[in-house]
Amino acid sequence: MRHVPKKRFGQNFLQDADIIRSCIAAIHPQSDDAMVEIGPGLGALTQPLLQTLNHLHVVELDRDIISWMQRHYPADKLTIHNSDALKFNFAELGKIRVVGNLPYNISTPLLFHLLQGAKNIIDMHFMLQKEVVERMVAVPSTAAYGRLSVMLQYRLHMEYLLTVPPESFDPAPKVESAFVRLVPHAILADVAGDEAIFAKVVTAAFGQRRKTLRNTLKGLLDDAGFKSLDIDPQLRAENLQVSQFIAIANHLA
Repeated sequence: MRHVPKKRFGQNFLQDADIIRSCIAAIHPQSDDAMVEIGPGLGALTQPLLQTLNHLHVVELDRDIISWMQRHYPADKLTIHNSDALKFNFAELGKIRVVGNLPYNISTPLLFHLLQGAKNIIDMHFMLQKEVVERMVAVPSTAAYGRLSVMLQYRLHMEYLLTVPPESFDPAPKVESAFVRLVPHAILADVAGDEAIFAKVVTAAFGQRRKTLRNTLKGLLDDAGFKSLDIDPQLRAENLQVSQFIAIANHLA
């Protein structure tokens, strides 16, 4: 089958054999792993994963690809979930490892969706837009550090694994990609007592990232609050550690 990639699904199929080998080596699948692949496409990762795994779950929205997979893979080795990954309940599969070449147009909301079930996830390995991965792993006081960095680093340890050029895909995207490992923290270094307030603080602080915290958190935190937390209100959001955002949220809670 010659599957025509569908733009509405953000389909860019990985085809570089060396990159695929590197990704599989990074994932390091074990035969009895409970693993879920998001957006398997034409099997670039699926095929080599099934050479090791006893069984694999895949979440795929495109019915044409599902039809192709049903013809190519034995049903006892592969469970296909015809679902939008943004709506799929990953928790129903128990303790899992998650992998995927994620559609870039939904990657950020999908990461937040997966975070909701982080306690059931052992690790995640994803192909994403390079710029997004750089933001995910960014450190404070750098241009890439922002809301995504703080919200993900609160829950996850992340590791930038490799850069993947556009020509590794068909069709070639207009941007570079990167492969990243995400591992939920077994124990949180600092705990946000109210995660909704934590998210609100981070969103407000980075809402106008060139403004100082005194301005962006106006109405949330006054000068006395900044003083009690030993945080300079003249700093910008990008200057704060994740732990300091948690401290602000817990102070407000």
